[in-house]
Amino acid sequence: MHMNRIILFIGLIFIKGCAPTSNDTSNNPLIIGFNKDFDFENIKLGHIKEGTDFVISQAEKIKIEIIKRDDSKRTYENTLVPIDDIYNVIESVWSPGYLMGSVHTKEEIRNEGLESSKTIQNYMTDLSLDEELYKAVLAYSKSDEAKSLKGLRKKFLDDILLGYKRIGFMLPKEQREKVKVVLNKLTNLGLEFDKNIRSAQDTLFLEKKDLDGMPDNYKKERLHSSGKYAIDMSYPSYIPFMDLSESDKAREQLRYKFNNRAVDKNIDVLDEILRNRNKLVSLLGYNSYAEYRTEDRMAKNPKNVWDFENDLKQKLRKKAENDVQEMLKIKSVRLKTDAKNIYSWEAGYYENQVKLKKYDLDAEEVRQYFEFNNVTSGLFKIYQRLFNVRFEKVGNPSVWHEDVQMFSIYEKDSDELIGKFYLDMFPRPNKYGHAAAFSVIMGKMTDNGYQKPATALVCNFPKPTEYQPSLLTHDDVETYFHEFGHLVHGVLTKSPLVSYAGTSVPRDFVEAPSQMLENWVWEKESLFLFAKHYETGDIIPDALLEKMIAAKNINSGTKALQQVFYGIYDFSLNDGYDPDGNKSTTDMIKELKNDVTLYPYQEGTHQQASFGHLNGYGAAYYGYKWSEVYAHDMFSVFKTEGILNPKTGLKYRRIILEKGGTEEPLDLVKKFLGREPNSDAFLRSMGI
Repeated sequence: MHMNRIILFIGLIFIKGCAPTSNDTSNNPLIIGFNKDFDFENIKLGHIKEGTDFVISQAEKIKIEIIKRDDSKRTYENTLVPIDDIYNVIESVWSPGYLMGSVHTKEEIRNEGLESSKTIQNYMTDLSLDEELYKAVLAYSKSDEAKSLKGLRKKFLDDILLGYKRIGFMLPKEQREKVKVVLNKLTNLGLEFDKNIRSAQDTLFLEKKDLDGMPDNYKKERLHSSGKYAIDMSYPSYIPFMDLSESDKAREQLRYKFNNRAVDKNIDVLDEILRNRNKLVSLLGYNSYAEYRTEDRMAKNPKNVWDFENDLKQKLRKKAENDVQEMLKIKSVRLKTDAKNIYSWEAGYYENQVKLKKYDLDAEEVRQYFEFNNVTSGLFKIYQRLFNVRFEKVGNPSVWHEDVQMFSIYEKDSDELIGKFYLDMFPRPNKYGHAAAFSVIMGKMTDNGYQKPATALVCNFPKPTEYQPSLLTHDDVETYFHEFGHLVHGVLTKSPLVSYAGTSVPRDFVEAPSQMLENWVWEKESLFLFAKHYETGDIIPDALLEKMIAAKNINSGTKALQQVFYGIYDFSLNDGYDPDGNKSTTDMIKELKNDVTLYPYQEGTHQQASFGHLNGYGAAYYGYKWSEVYAHDMFSVFKTEGILNPKTGLKYRRIILEKGGTEEPLDLVKKFLGREPNSDAFLRSMGI
């Protein structure tokens, strides 16, 4: 996923970052000069708050300048561009501050980063409801120049005006004040929801017999001083256990703990979020939060989403049923019974068994060919070749942890700096627990030239130990390519406005460019560049690769149905659901899991408590599958013209990545494809 901040003002989406030019707070590592680097290593308690106060004061100065300008002399350059400048100034601390709230090693810095985010989001709510600023934009919109705007300039004005409608400027002032209260409440609740997930720590302690099937190194790394084995909830601990452990009981226990993370706090928080979303849309005159959220996205309305999800559910059903039958055959033989169900804590295990029994594909054998540094080297080669760029490692960078690396991106054929990126790839206590690209600095044209973007890639791959290096599963490799796709989308931007820079595109398209880039981990030509045995250096054998590709669509139906379930659950909570009605969010998850997926609900679990997307992706999770249709369609061009064809890669960079949100995504996709998009490649990719 990409990690961005939703700025309600004008209804646009940003990932965070930029740089003010004042030197008033020169000792603050977050207040930097134009195109300088943040001094992350020297951030201390108080710096994020000081920086937050500073950029808000700078933003206020810009706002006042806009407001006091004579209405008869308003232009695009002196009224609309300064609004984008406000975002730029605010983002300059919001970005690194929010990142520190997710990754810093010190709790007090993390807390300050999250408090800063809360303060800034509340400020942005105030800004979006500022009547004088609205009047300034409205006055400009009536000018002859405004009426003759075209292209990006017209889009920016239209989006700002739509944003004012969506924030309630058609309402009386008293109603707008109520909107403000609800928006601030939602900001605080969302931050609380995310923080509770990050803070949820739990461990399952097991006997030696419960680890049958696990690799020796896995067991060595988790041997506790008590003589038991400590299995925590981090992905490198949880996922291998669910895939490989022979103990059905231990897997069931671990799944139970995993799907009850943050349950003591977040059930109530989620209900409050849903109540306040309902209050918001009631004030604004929408039928549901889903209607509100889809209005400015590719989907346009809830009906299109429901049609999409229900159509997909129907098309995937047969493939998913076949997937389950394959697993049931193995389960029946293993347990010497006529098995009727695959449970959620068995899905990973029996999927792995199908790979072993049907394709003789051993996930542990596959891992030997995906050592982290080799994968990174190959990924770099592929992205550099496709997009005509070169990466250079930065020596002795100022970073927040010793594991973090920093790189510069240059045009391949010149010394022109494009931007920078950070890699924070291994787990540690209290770090953001999933995989995401966090914006650090966003692209924007300024009086000083183009502001060079920067992005931080935060992942949780297995850390090298004294027993073995970091070996990635093939799923990990796919995640790496996906998230790096978000990274290049952010860093290769050429948008003149921060409002449309990088991944600042409609939420139901934002995953498409990175999903498209996952495909390179399934192609021989690209895999041969980096898939080599960590001990011998031998390139992955053809026979093993053939088995991996043949096994690609094992459980493609069940996995896709699981995504449809997540999308329908999220959308259901935001399209007419009443948290104070007859059904709880747990009742809903049980009902939909049993209806949509083929894995029965695990009694006593509350997965919604740790389903972070219900906050940031509220009424938008459908976008993962929605965008995947476009992703596979775009990849079909590379499949035809060559997956390492630099000409096609440069075309993709120019049309999709550099444009960001400056044009409608459907228009960009059509331009890249040279035709209308369709779902043929998407369905083929799953073996349907």
